[in-house]
Amino acid sequence: MKSWICVICGLIYDETKGWPDDGIPAGTPWAEVPDDWLCPDCGVSKADFDMQEL
Repeated sequence: MKSWICVICGLIYDETKGWPDDGIPAGTPWAEVPDDWLCPDCGVSKADFDMQEL
């Protein structure tokens, strides 16, 4: 599993945790996160997230 970081505000989407508050269950790969999902902190799109090297 990978994590993705918002390049605007630094929010981290961790595939192992998902984002249950937005209906994205734990274990959801980034590719399966809906394209219209927005960063819950700053409102930017998935295009503004980069894979974070662990």
